[in-house]
Amino acid sequence: MRTACLALLYAGVALCCFRNVAAAVTEIKVAGADIRADIDASAFRNGAAPLLAWVTRSAGIVVGYYAGFPTHALRVRVVPEEGGGVSSGKTFGYNGGFIRVMVGRQVTEEQLRNDWVLVHEMIHLALPEVGDDHLWLSEGLAVYIEGVARVQAGNRTESDVWSEEIRSMPRGLPQPGDRGLDHTHTWGRTYWGGAMFCLLADVEIHRRTQNRFGLQDAVRAIARDSGGLVADWPLEKVLKTGDTAVGVPVLEDLYTRMKDAPVTPDLMDLWRKLGVEPVGASVRLLEDAPLAQVRQSIMQPRSSLTGAASAVTSPAGIPANRTSSSPP
Repeated sequence: MRTACLALLYAGVALCCFRNVAAAVTEIKVAGADIRADIDASAFRNGAAPLLAWVTRSAGIVVGYYAGFPTHALRVRVVPEEGGGVSSGKTFGYNGGFIRVMVGRQVTEEQLRNDWVLVHEMIHLALPEVGDDHLWLSEGLAVYIEGVARVQAGNRTESDVWSEEIRSMPRGLPQPGDRGLDHTHTWGRTYWGGAMFCLLADVEIHRRTQNRFGLQDAVRAIARDSGGLVADWPLEKVLKTGDTAVGVPVLEDLYTRMKDAPVTPDLMDLWRKLGVEPVGASVRLLEDAPLAQVRQSIMQPRSSLTGAASAVTSPAGIPANRTSSSPP
């Protein structure tokens, strides 16, 4: 076994010190949240230490965006598979929160540093259960916030996030036969249509409040008041809570427009006003664009939360699956 002591700073959260990392269950404390990481060190070429750093770093990125971790407790089960990288994840609202994530046995530290999957899954913890008809909001928030949160934490470049949006967000535009976000459950509309809703809302909240508030403030209030995925809320309550926090009814008004009818915003015009100019496969950021200050404010950390993150390894004899309500 090796002892890893990592000094990481993400979103004002100090992340450090893993010991006895070959044990199956490790308890990590991040901003007051208790995270149990289930990892079989022998299943991965580089052992458990890089995976523990990845779990803690991902939690820190989410803490930075939400000014706190969305749940008081979380269990992360890292399931080994052939190959490298992080392929997929699934989040459940069991016992405070449960994430199952598939990771290649040959995964490298660089792949873990650049991973988006675990941050995406942790963001799901911050929204109450809103029902299948509104899955577009759950997935859209996770897609949209993942990029912004990682930029704020210094884990991803702003140019990379805008480049991905320009490449991928048009997949979320309505196609022939579309009946609005609540009634069109295609992959593109669910993920990128939901992310488009979030971008439009974020820009409009910033614009109407002169950058005093943004979507980040709205979702912080939703997570704080609801307790996140462990709760069941009607969508109308979710949106009203967010709008009340920012003082303008942007979420409710945008939902009224987009829920039952296809809405096709001019995304290229919006990105141009934000000062995002495509250049080949990348972008150039223009600081004299009409909404450049909105773009800057979205990507700027709104506040920081300082706290310590630590890890305590449980004895190897503690079983990894100890609750009957845990998902398979």
